[in-house]
Amino acid sequence: MRRDYWVAEFAIETERLILRNWRVDDVDALYKICSDPEVMEFIGPPQSKSEVRAAVAQQQAFQAELGHCYWAIEHKVDQTVIGFCGLMPMPAAIPLAPCIDVGWRLAASEQRKGYAREAALASLAWGFANLDCNRIWAITVWNNLRSYTLMERLGMERHADLDFDHPNVPDESPLKRHIAYSISQS
Repeated sequence: MRRDYWVAEFAIETERLILRNWRVDDVDALYKICSDPEVMEFIGPPQSKSEVRAAVAQQQAFQAELGHCYWAIEHKVDQTVIGFCGLMPMPAAIPLAPCIDVGWRLAASEQRKGYAREAALASLAWGFANLDCNRIWAITVWNNLRSYTLMERLGMERHADLDFDHPNVPDESPLKRHIAYSISQS
């Protein structure tokens, strides 16, 4: 019998949001987000329900092992899951590794409301307070204006000399070229 990871309850509260552990019942909400072509425009093809289920299980495992992951974001008022944000080790195949990456993904209906910034600021603060790192990185596709302008609003600095072709993206894909930003602990 397959068991989902159990992790002690974890939460970061902001003014409007709660960043928390993933639960098995979050799969449907995340699937709606990750199967939306608008949300996935700069990330990759829309994901299947089984891919999303595996991603939730993977985040639960990271939380259990590392004490952090890309956490579920829910509205404080109604507990609706609207996306994710958090911190992960950069995959070894990425030229910036080893380092900590801040990442986010929100439902299309929840974008442009300041939620990603609010969640990312909370994630960065948690990371600098709890992880042994003095710099946190973020990457995005070179033409993902919303993502890299958010990085700039977070106070992150662009490192044009570290732009790279993502090793897990096909050569002919418009999502191949990535840019890098970082922020240091104040």
